[in-house]
Amino acid sequence: MRRVAPQRPSASAWILIAVALAWLGLAIGLPLATVFTEAFRRGAPAVLAAITDPDALAAIRLTLIVAAIAVPLNAIFGLAAAWVVTKFDFRGKSLLVSLIDLPFSMSPVVSGLVWVLLFGAEGWFGPLLEPLGISIIFSTSGIVLATILVTLPFVARELIPLMQSQGTDEELAAATLGAGGFSTFFRVTLPNIAWALLTGVLLCNARAMGEFGAVSVVSGHIRGLTNTMPLHVELLYNNYDFVGAFSVASLLAGLAVVTLVLKTVMERRFTGAAESDGRTLTRFR
Repeated sequence: MRRVAPQRPSASAWILIAVALAWLGLAIGLPLATVFTEAFRRGAPAVLAAITDPDALAAIRLTLIVAAIAVPLNAIFGLAAAWVVTKFDFRGKSLLVSLIDLPFSMSPVVSGLVWVLLFGAEGWFGPLLEPLGISIIFSTSGIVLATILVTLPFVARELIPLMQSQGTDEELAAATLGAGGFSTFFRVTLPNIAWALLTGVLLCNARAMGEFGAVSVVSGHIRGLTNTMPLHVELLYNNYDFVGAFSVASLLAGLAVVTLVLKTVMERRFTGAAESDGRTLTRFR
């Protein structure tokens, strides 16, 4: 199969590239640089002191706990949803896809308020749970629920387009050879979507650790108990502790940079693997 040589960008293309890079530098590069500059204004010892503060450590620990619970649950849901949407035809499929996308268009504040209306002291289920000693709002449970709702679409939306493009031929072939549903999934489907799944999990984790709006509604802002990293940044900033605020914010910014790098590496690995499979199939034609 003959490969088509890529065209060299024209003058207008270079202008558009320059405009895009300038805008990215203004909208992303400058804020990131500001965060790290402000964080290290008084040197690395001040940053280390702000990060190792007991309240900061509690916020970091809570953020990691919430992400460790929410991300795997959304990964399982994303896998199941993508499998159902792409491998089966049924009534209500379009509605299911719309519901999966709903958190993208819904304000994070509304996502948090939903749980307050359900499990708050005046909510639907709060008065029923209170005699049992179960508290959802202003606790880790409420933060986890709010984070799950906000990050719900990330894994599914990474997997659905890929699995739709792959079709069902390989699964049908495996079924013809006598493979069961679980065997087909783990031996055929999962290896084909592994890189997309990892990318979705990575993006979901980054959003879970950086979520502010929904978590702010359900957390109660209890210092050292229900403050996550974004909420702790707001608390420090409102108390005029700018070095501390930007120091913790630099951790979140660093997470964003690492997420971008890992996502790029995974996309290249996935593209390289797909091209390798394509060349292998071409040899046998």
